[in-house]
Amino acid sequence: MFFPAYNDALSLPGLIAHTFATLTNLTEDFEVIVVNDGSADSTGAVLADLQSQYGPQLRVITHEVNRGYGGALRSGFAAATKDLFFYTDGDGQYDVRELPLLLAALTPNVGLVNGYKLERHDPWHRIVIGKVYNQFARLLFRIRLRDIDCDFRLIRRELLQSLKLTSTSGTICVELVRKIELSGCGVAEVGVHHYSRLHGRSQFFRLQSLANTLAQLLRLYLKLVILRR
Repeated sequence: MFFPAYNDALSLPGLIAHTFATLTNLTEDFEVIVVNDGSADSTGAVLADLQSQYGPQLRVITHEVNRGYGGALRSGFAAATKDLFFYTDGDGQYDVRELPLLLAALTPNVGLVNGYKLERHDPWHRIVIGKVYNQFARLLFRIRLRDIDCDFRLIRRELLQSLKLTSTSGTICVELVRKIELSGCGVAEVGVHHYSRLHGRSQFFRLQSLANTLAQLLRLYLKLVILRR
């Protein structure tokens, strides 16, 4: 299990506590990884305290400078050692205690179990932008998955190793899903709850981030759609 984290000092203690409680009830063979993506708050100190509490099963990867959401995910993917890989965001907007719902949908022919938001709890402008982005990306890349923007995913590690992801921004979710669908493996979808952000603010819904995401999205379209023809 892995979490990308950027300025998530306030949400991480509760998230990690729920994570260890959930995983302990599921298996003895697990690891928890947090990628601290150049946080400017006390995320580093909080993670150090959590490591002293939970021991070696909690691993921390620290980026000295912010590499972006895609960069954080790629670090987490590279660090994972277990056969099954689950990730969600470090801001606590999804409940890791719903992981068993994804595990129940992981049949032998399924390589990805993707959550979809039963109801989005965000400010209205984020809901509108999110819907437009999701529909635009699905149409542009011919993606069948209903909720590209739901970062609550369970993936087989062998599948991840074959994908060779390159994105550094939030477009990594589009790249990930598109390449998984192109691989021909089975994909399952499970409805999960989405909660209001209690701490911090989203890095995606800023003008510079949106501009970078759009530019990377167009480059990704050229690579994954146009050049494949």
